[in-house]
Amino acid sequence: MMATTACIALGSNLDLPEGNSAWILAESVRRLNDSMGVRVIAASSIYRTAPVGGPPDQRDYLNAVVVVETTHSARALLELLLAIEAGLGRVRDAAVRNGPRTLDLDLVLFGDAVIDESGLHVPHPRLEERSFVLRPLLEVLPHLINPRTERALASALRSCSSEAVSVCGILGVPP
Repeated sequence: MMATTACIALGSNLDLPEGNSAWILAESVRRLNDSMGVRVIAASSIYRTAPVGGPPDQRDYLNAVVVVETTHSARALLELLLAIEAGLGRVRDAAVRNGPRTLDLDLVLFGDAVIDESGLHVPHPRLEERSFVLRPLLEVLPHLINPRTERALASALRSCSSEAVSVCGILGVPP
């Protein structure tokens, strides 16, 4: 089966007893890379960002992006991401939108595919609005085009809101 290149956005602003948000991001990348049919090929720096929406008084988020090669379908990759989230303490509360979380893994791009299915929308619908996704994404793939809008993502970043996004660490690619 042919491999597809996919981009996954990572975010965390809650700790676990095993480690803090930086540890959670690194552990999620390790689990992803250890999964059959997935190989992490690039990782951005870790960025600190203020929360967007959600309840007041949340901690800042740590965000990053990884690029993977996968033989999974987009749906199967999404299911894997949800399983990794759950395994690292993610609890989804439909009543609290944009609330704090141990881990958020979003499938933002899947090759050049445009997918609109129940529970699966690729490219991510708010990709061009979120500098906390665009900055790390463009760090690893600076010339990306949004397959849905055919717009250069670097251009989208220039027109994004100017929420504070700063590099605060290195994620790295597992060996």
